Amino acid sequence: SVQEVLDQALQGSETANFEFPLLTKNGARVEVLLNASSRRDVEGRVVGMVGIGQDITARIAQEQEYSRLIDTANAPIFGVDTEGKVTVWNKCAADVTGYTEEDTMGHHLVNEFITEDFRTSVQEVLDRALQGTETANFEFPLITENGARVQVLLNATSRRDAEGRVTGMVGIGQDITARIAQEQEYVRLIDTANAPIFGVDSEGKVTVWNKCAADVTGYQSDDTMGHHLVSEFITEDFRASVQEVLDNALKGKETANFQFPLITKHGARVEVLLNATSRRDVEGKVVGMVGIGQDITARIAQEQEYIRLIDTANAPIFGVDTEGKVTVWNRCAADVTGYTADDTMGHHLVSEFITEDFRASVQEVLDRALQGKETANFEFPLITKDGRSRVELLLNATSRR
Repeated sequence: SVQEVLDQALQGSETANFEFPLLTKNGARVEVLLNASSRRDVEGRVVGMVGIGQDITARIAQEQEYSRLIDTANAPIFGVDTEGKVTVWNKCAADVTGYTEEDTMGHHLVNEFITEDFRTSVQEVLDRALQGTETANFEFPLITENGARVQVLLNATSRRDAEGRVTGMVGIGQDITARIAQEQEYVRLIDTANAPIFGVDSEGKVTVWNKCAADVTGYQSDDTMGHHLVSEFITEDFRASVQEVLDNALKGKETANFQFPLITKHGARVEVLLNATSRRDVEGKVVGMVGIGQDITARIAQEQEYIRLIDTANAPIFGVDTEGKVTVWNRCAADVTGYTADDTMGHHLVSEFITEDFRASVQEVLDRALQGKETANFEFPLITKDGRSRVELLLNATSRR
């Protein structure tokens, strides 16, 4: 081949970028890239050949290392030339698709290995790379040898020669088939959950609205997707606080047991207890919020009925928290003692309203109730507001949970 290059030069035909090895004096091999030109005398006759070479030994070693790294990478990597024919197909690409390097080299990537519905978009990515424009995180399917569909997330990069000219495209992929299957299962579980679940993007627009959310509010997914959650579905008095919860989630701060109202399609008010969680992409960046709710409208109505029944009962009823401070004081308790709810709420029951001789025994009853042990028919006195009367009470003390 070297003699052929010399012969061509001696016949007046020049050769550019011919690669061949030279042997050094000590027997080493030096790779040379040669431009061979005819040498002529003053009369224009070819009298010899002049070769201008470039030592590309290091570059070839680097390319071989590059090829080795590509072939042993744990990601599918493939490349095409300017005609879209496969020039690179590493072991991982072979493992993922079932096609060996021999099956693919020289074959048209798009026409033979891409599903018909994605051929146009994949070809567009290849064309952009061949024009020098790279594409990141492009998702498309490859067809395996047995006809299965493998989802790939691709970064497409232009491939250039030593002079910087684009000679093809190299794509570094990631097999995301399992991840997509997991996401689809996640979507299915969300949609069939027996709790209202909704999500928003970084702009507060709805991206998730499951069947239970639709059942609770009357708004279907089509009614809400792409609409602003706070401005369109939250009562005005709660917009600021709900927006704050969303903003916190978008900053990575989760919120648990936040109570707020949603407005139904028919204008009714639904009370929701919400856990707001940040939604993140594959790189861990926050891209939105997912809220898992609980419709507590009926429970709140029941609690309000419970409060009404307590307040209107014809027996004195009071309650304390774990510190012994008054949290419930109904009208009858007010009538009997002269102390209103405003006088007692947040005050310590035993130290402020029980006679000194009964404080220890009443405290013992409260402590037992706080440990889950109820007491029936316990008799003790309360002091009235005017201090002149002592009211004897028979108490049933029950734990509040």
